[in-house]
Amino acid sequence: MTYKYFGAPDGATAARVPISMRPEELGGDELGMGGMFTKIKPETVAAMVLTGIQGIPLHKVPPLELVVLHPDYAVVKLPMTVVDPLRGVGEESVGAAAFIWSTVPDRGGPSDAYNVYQLLHEWQDFSHRLHDAGHQAYCLVWP
Repeated sequence: MTYKYFGAPDGATAARVPISMRPEELGGDELGMGGMFTKIKPETVAAMVLTGIQGIPLHKVPPLELVVLHPDYAVVKLPMTVVDPLRGVGEESVGAAAFIWSTVPDRGGPSDAYNVYQLLHEWQDFSHRLHDAGHQAYCLVWP
């Protein structure tokens, strides 16, 4: 699976993104010219931000909201409780969350803490751009 994170003002706009894939449909394409493509599932990002930074127990992490389910792709909305906490945290919290995440083995084995730290900083920048644009976070998922 591949994941592209983007911002949009509402679910209707986000639902049109897979059809057009134009930067203007991505709400200014907050994550750079081509958006942010990653192999990291939105559920994983949500869990890491909420458990690693907010200290919320894993079983209390809210589910993602399905916006579009198509045979070729899906669009999900990430809760603002996942995006907003990143705007207010400092380096210590980001570093601690990166360390915690790096110790959790995934399918590819444990992650390098520095790579996770860089990823969290990208997400922090993303959360600021979303907030400034008044947009919410969405993820396009396709095989």
